[in-house]
Amino acid sequence: MATTSHVTVHDIRRAQRADTTAAVLAIGTANPVTCISQADYPDYYFRITNTEHLTDLKRKLNNLCKMRQASGADKRFFHHNEEMIAAHPEFLDRTTPSLDARLDIAAAAGPELAAQAAERAIVRWGRPAADITHLVVATNAGAQAPGADHRLASLLGLRPTVRRTMLHLSGCSAGAAALRLAKDLAENSRGARVLVACVELNVVAFHGPKEDYPQTLTCQGLFGDGAGAVIVGADAVRPVERPLFEMVAVSQAVIPGTEHALNMRLTEHGLDGHVSIKDLIPLAAANADELLSDAFRQLGLAGVEWNDLFWVVHPGAPSILDQIESALRLEPGKLAASRKVLREYGNMLGSTLIFVLDEQRRRMEEEEGGRSAEWGVMMGFGPGFTIETMVLHLPECPKEQ
Repeated sequence: MATTSHVTVHDIRRAQRADTTAAVLAIGTANPVTCISQADYPDYYFRITNTEHLTDLKRKLNNLCKMRQASGADKRFFHHNEEMIAAHPEFLDRTTPSLDARLDIAAAAGPELAAQAAERAIVRWGRPAADITHLVVATNAGAQAPGADHRLASLLGLRPTVRRTMLHLSGCSAGAAALRLAKDLAENSRGARVLVACVELNVVAFHGPKEDYPQTLTCQGLFGDGAGAVIVGADAVRPVERPLFEMVAVSQAVIPGTEHALNMRLTEHGLDGHVSIKDLIPLAAANADELLSDAFRQLGLAGVEWNDLFWVVHPGAPSILDQIESALRLEPGKLAASRKVLREYGNMLGSTLIFVLDEQRRRMEEEEGGRSAEWGVMMGFGPGFTIETMVLHLPECPKEQ
């Protein structure tokens, strides 16, 4: 055994790093119990906000929900319900401070929903929760310390030495950002097992309709609640661990001059901001080809045909998926996993991408004759306007989860 004087920092660094690429080892998802269809949502929303007299606004929301339903969005899940909104009339009035009450609700409910998703992932993983070494929690519904990561670690019975990281207000790119961080942690800490948990509760952003604030209707017709969990690790311990997707390379890019298109902030009356679907539609599609081409070129895989890949794309809205499909000339069905998640759950901000990843896993396992694509890409979109990308690869001997 070498003495301390003969051990170099390079030797230590090499011993600390994993031998293989990080991989997704298990996935779990969860939703609250309240489920409202797009068809019923306008009546539901205007009833619980006591604003049925605002007929013009109700007509606008009804048209918006019909349009999204026609393009593939059927229902959404919510933690907040009629009883909760009735107990908090301050949530409906933007002139009344309500942030403390919203954060209190999210602080209690968020970790519990995240724990449901995480417990499902841990069961599928096949190892005890005590083997988790790192915890990355992402949410747009929280601003406390200790935060959701602390409470989640307690609910799951993780070790006191688990290394925790919180990501706040990353918008819809939170899931991709958390997975990017998990890849780095797993590959740079030999034996690390990283639990990623993304949880979103729209109670922090729920407001009543207001004639001079049409932005509220856009958000009310689009977003839902959910939690997704992923366990990430390198150097899989077989046969217990069964890698699902190898996380080959990651990148992040901010499109200059686009801060106006999507932004968020915590205010006295809750989470607020601006979402311009009209501006977002061309941004994602116009930059996807160049960013993905650069990602594959850096791997020595130039000239990749987009239709030879599998796709895990954040479904911000049906029109965004349509434009990406058109810009990349994707065959029908390439974004099927994204469309199904949008149809069955709506846009759950950061957690949505984990639902899409799980749906893509399910589809590939059910394919007759095995996998139809070896390589794939993940794309997340967030404030900035930020585009997160990850190159994925199927393990050589994939096994059912």
